[in-house]
Amino acid sequence: RDSFIANIAKDLGVSPSQLAARKARVVSEGNEQLFHLNQNTGVLMAKESLDREEICPQSDTCTLFFKIFFENPLQLVRGEVEVRDVNDNSPVFPEKEMVLEIPETTSPGSRFPLESAQDKDVGSNGLQNYSLGSNSHFSLALGTGKGGAKYVELVLQRQLDREEQRELNLLLTATDGGSPPRSGTAQVQIVVLD
Repeated sequence: RDSFIANIAKDLGVSPSQLAARKARVVSEGNEQLFHLNQNTGVLMAKESLDREEICPQSDTCTLFFKIFFENPLQLVRGEVEVRDVNDNSPVFPEKEMVLEIPETTSPGSRFPLESAQDKDVGSNGLQNYSLGSNSHFSLALGTGKGGAKYVELVLQRQLDREEQRELNLLLTATDGGSPPRSGTAQVQIVVLD
């Protein structure tokens, strides 16, 4: 809120006093007024906090359009503001705990799809990778589906033995590409069936 966007007077090559004399005002395109023009300084400011995830959900680009109206003489100037994504969201799993029941006779190489994490950020700030806590039975296979969504599967590396271990608890971590990166975790409980 009240953050500097641009100096409209400077960009248009007019003095702030001309803005006031010509009764300049800003109008956002759309229902909500997102900007405020200070006629005394010529500075365009954000009227409210601009949340890119709310304004342009899951879109790589987010451009907001506005118009500057001048009276005396009548003039209309169109402008645009590009809202850039910042890494302000961590990947989140729909469920904090996933339970898989796997028979001990399952062959190594078998794959088990896991719930994917969601990240409201996009591009390099969005979900980039998954990792699995150290264990002797499973690894991860990562893939990219339609629309670029990343998915993850557990891959059985070594035969399970219920008499040796009835259940395994694994930690699945989703990491984004921000700097510094943000992450989210989920527990994966493997119940070994006899």
